[in-house]
Amino acid sequence: MSTKLTGKVVAIAGGSRGIGLATAERFRAAGAKVAIGARNLDHARSAAGRIGATAHRLDVTDPVSVQAFVKAVEAEHGDLDILVNNAGEMLVGRFEHESDDATAHQINVNLLGTLNGMKAVLPSMRARGHGHVINMVSAVGMIGLPGCATYSAAKHGVVGLSEGVRAELRGSGVRLSIVLPIPARTELTSGVGKGRFVPLLTADDIARKVVATARHPRRYNVYVPGWTNPVTRSLFLLPQSWRDAMGRFLKADQLLRTTDAAARRRYEERVLTSSGNGAGA
Repeated sequence: MSTKLTGKVVAIAGGSRGIGLATAERFRAAGAKVAIGARNLDHARSAAGRIGATAHRLDVTDPVSVQAFVKAVEAEHGDLDILVNNAGEMLVGRFEHESDDATAHQINVNLLGTLNGMKAVLPSMRARGHGHVINMVSAVGMIGLPGCATYSAAKHGVVGLSEGVRAELRGSGVRLSIVLPIPARTELTSGVGKGRFVPLLTADDIARKVVATARHPRRYNVYVPGWTNPVTRSLFLLPQSWRDAMGRFLKADQLLRTTDAAARRRYEERVLTSSGNGAGA
């Protein structure tokens, strides 16, 4: 059964660029009332103005900021129907060389940011007997990737968090889904090496799946593209040595050697600078 999105109130954490902005555009095209949250309010207002959404400053690592974001969205548009926890940031490098700040930032944004969003909306959704939370994860939320071990760990955490909370919500009328895309051509993946046989998606490829998930809220784990679902599941049936060999064949183990650090510098400097000023995408 399909859910109509016309008039639905949708909040997108990390909605001012990349996948978040493409998702906001798709929801607006479907007739939803959309609010985007991001740490840079000027940037968010500019993006929102182009698509007919509203914008709010949001620090996903701060529970007070997240609560204020949700209250502002509901004061403006009415009860929240859908929350998309999209804010995410990735730093690439060898794990033992990663700074403590870089580690904490990725855990705080990717895992705690999602947790804060869920805590802010689930009580009222449960009380109303309906609502839908969509957590943006990543293919690395199922399979660890060398070169972004902490990011993988945070996304694994989101998968576990979502599975546990989903079971707690059973019978409440509130839905929870996770979307697991392979990499897309966004600022987050700038300069990152590409694996063999793994195409880079566009932000809109993923946005279309997010909106489709909102239309069909019984869908729980949504892989993008769909063929990665059976591939991922089959890998868990293999011995570790075979999985390692498959990773080498797909060149997943060459991320550190093939990533262009210079091409990523601007993004990673912006991400780390933001760690003291809040984070939203």
